[in-house]
Amino acid sequence: MSEPRHPSGDTVPTPDRPAMPEGYGVPTTEEGMLAWSWASKRLERALIYWVATTRPDGRPHAVPIWGAWVDGTFYFEGSPETRRGRNLATNPAIVVHLERGDDIVIVEGIAEEVPGPNPSLASRVADAFTAKYLPKYGYRSARDSWHEGGLYAVRPRVALAWAEFPITATRWRFGDD
Repeated sequence: MSEPRHPSGDTVPTPDRPAMPEGYGVPTTEEGMLAWSWASKRLERALIYWVATTRPDGRPHAVPIWGAWVDGTFYFEGSPETRRGRNLATNPAIVVHLERGDDIVIVEGIAEEVPGPNPSLASRVADAFTAKYLPKYGYRSARDSWHEGGLYAVRPRVALAWAEFPITATRWRFGDD
């Protein structure tokens, strides 16, 4: 059975409050929780994302990258030979965090290398990259090279967000997680 979809293409996740120690003051009611559309909008508009992966020896690795939020999935580019690419080859678990420290959106998921060619997907993702990065950085996405590897997709399993901690702290679960 497929998961329900929002008109934006996003999977409609189940919201609740994140589990935190009592002293953090996270409310127990739904009042003040954020809508998934709030988080999705920020994922779509962000210019810089931090991704965290795990090295084969268990040490963490974090790096700022460019990316695109398209149809409820986070896409990013990078050679499979980068540190993050090598990490993901052995452990595909990943955390994506927006650069901002005042509007928090954290996505946990599994990164999958996107097999190519997929012209329709490549066009949508490349258009999203170009719209964001061409005006500010002069960057046009290399959609034609993705069939050789280097395009990753992260579908959220769990996401956390807040705008005013702890009042708006919200967690979303996707699927069975």
